[in-house]
Amino acid sequence: MKPILLQGHERSITQLKYNREGDLLFTVAKDPIVNVWYSVNGERLGTYNGHTGAVWCVDADWDTRHVLTGSADNSCRLWDCETGKQLALVKTSSAVRTCGFDFGGNIIMFSTDKQMGYQCFVSFFDLRDSSQIENDEPYMKIPCSESKITSAVWGPLGEFIIAGHENGELNQFSAKSGEQLTNVKEHTKQINDIQTSRDMTMFITASKDNTAKLFDSTTLDHLKTFRTERPVNSAALSPIFDHVVLGGGQEAMDVTTTSTRIGKFEARFFHLGVEEEFGRIKGHFGPINSVAFHPDGKSYSSGGEDGYVRIHYFDPQYFEFEFEV
Repeated sequence: MKPILLQGHERSITQLKYNREGDLLFTVAKDPIVNVWYSVNGERLGTYNGHTGAVWCVDADWDTRHVLTGSADNSCRLWDCETGKQLALVKTSSAVRTCGFDFGGNIIMFSTDKQMGYQCFVSFFDLRDSSQIENDEPYMKIPCSESKITSAVWGPLGEFIIAGHENGELNQFSAKSGEQLTNVKEHTKQINDIQTSRDMTMFITASKDNTAKLFDSTTLDHLKTFRTERPVNSAALSPIFDHVVLGGGQEAMDVTTTSTRIGKFEARFFHLGVEEEFGRIKGHFGPINSVAFHPDGKSYSSGGEDGYVRIHYFDPQYFEFEFEV
């Protein structure tokens, strides 16, 4: 399985995102460039230029018309996917950590960091009402005073968002009223990443406490746990098999003190049902910061601290593989 190597960033990757069909892969890093690639051959389609700081998050809506990015330059930007034109700019008072389109692509949410005396907020804008963005007036703004949001995704049907916090808590916030619907604390440390399953009934969290956990989207019931010996930066669910891929590694700042072999920068595959590891894929020279499965389940991508994105197409053996319980 020889990966396709994408070299489009000069800083460490922060997030990867496929569009709904999976023909495009969006990548953002700690540099101001937002790249979009053809996932089939790794050819770069283009860039979205305008940010002036590290870009933390990216999302595309269901019909790949618009792209949303959030950055440490204290802005959240909306782009025309096809032309690369900037359609809207929302200025914030602190860095934008997470962003996302709802199920229909009409409502965007983003969360800002708690920094420089500003509180952490989640803002909701309805794109159908152009005055909201122009006047910088979200139809709803939820403050999170206790612990800042480090990862957030939309729940099924766009009724609520699921937010993971720095202290390991998970919350559901209603997208209509803004109230907190459910709250659970299964992780002991920061939640680095949340990704939903294909049908959005479940989601997986990746945490600094060396585990990834599977939850039910509506009830936040804790279903499964995948344990490793180092922080998990990202986790993704396969759309066709009961497989989970985890990416992680030590803190970037501790990496230089160990040899690459000890650093363990493999992507690790776990079986969803029995919570056991069945494979590893080496490759990155540094921790893996983001992983994503292609929507058809035949390939996956990983982006690392080394600034490279690797697209791995699975060998035929992977599809014939039977996990013996």
